[in-house]
Amino acid sequence: MIFFLFEVMRASAIGWLLSTLVPLCFLTYCKETFIYHWTDERMTTHRGFSTVNLVEDSSSHKLYALKHITCHAQSDQKVALAEVEYHKALSHPNIVECIDSDLVGMPDLMGNRTSQVLIVLPYCQRGTLHDELMRRQRAGSHLDEVVVLSMFRQICEAVLCMHSAKPHPLAHRDIKTSNILLKDDLTPLLMDLGSVAKARLEISSSSEARKLQDEAAERSSMPYRPPELFNVESHCHIDERTDVWSLGCLLYALCFFKSPFDAVYERGDSVALAVVSGSFKFPEPHPFSQDLQELIESILKVNPDERPYVDWIINKVDQLINKSSGAV
Repeated sequence: MIFFLFEVMRASAIGWLLSTLVPLCFLTYCKETFIYHWTDERMTTHRGFSTVNLVEDSSSHKLYALKHITCHAQSDQKVALAEVEYHKALSHPNIVECIDSDLVGMPDLMGNRTSQVLIVLPYCQRGTLHDELMRRQRAGSHLDEVVVLSMFRQICEAVLCMHSAKPHPLAHRDIKTSNILLKDDLTPLLMDLGSVAKARLEISSSSEARKLQDEAAERSSMPYRPPELFNVESHCHIDERTDVWSLGCLLYALCFFKSPFDAVYERGDSVALAVVSGSFKFPEPHPFSQDLQELIESILKVNPDERPYVDWIINKVDQLINKSSGAV
């Protein structure tokens, strides 16, 4: 089944680039799973957050991805517009670029009206890292270790850009394989900034803890969510190392196709219990070095105070790349 859109967007309603875009078909977006590629069926899924359309510039015929975020209330719109602002503030070669954006309409709960935040993003035909890993899993083809390290380093650089943001560090809070787009040359692009938040929080009451835990349940995918966000304590400090746990899960997935906690999720067992216990295994046999396994173990520490910061991880990855290439 193919979903074609025949209505051309009105120039009066949207920005300079948006006015030249012609809808072609729906891509698929949902918060739990992001699928961003061509398939034979080109199915569309709506999960209450947003949809992404494949669109074409009517002048240049270049393809783009147009993200629609439907806002039912002012609070929804505030979050969606914050995503646009984060795109503007975070300029990095491994963070997906916001090419154009606009706000159409105003939400009104009483009048049953919604607004839409529209974000034009690059179209990457290769899809996401999740897509790439699923193709490789079906073929039984692991990525080479040097390629794993190189891709992971670039993703860490993107995350470091967020953690170094001014005036305060930012955390992505939903790093996972389906939130990494891939260029044709396998260059990774971190995307979906809708979950971005201040990285450092002082939780001083049970109500603040519940609020953060609810936000994490809504915005952070379970197989990549850190232990401290499953059960937020009423008096605790949260920092950017929430992302470091997710990076550990992502590095594991680069090697073994899925997060170490995906199998628990797929079985319907308690991901929270598995994550909080910090128990995982490496599949055998596999082609990866002991050094790489130890790096994963050093990142996936249940106690966030024992986790490294991203700059340490990058330095460690550089050492492993040099070792793999025979450099002294």
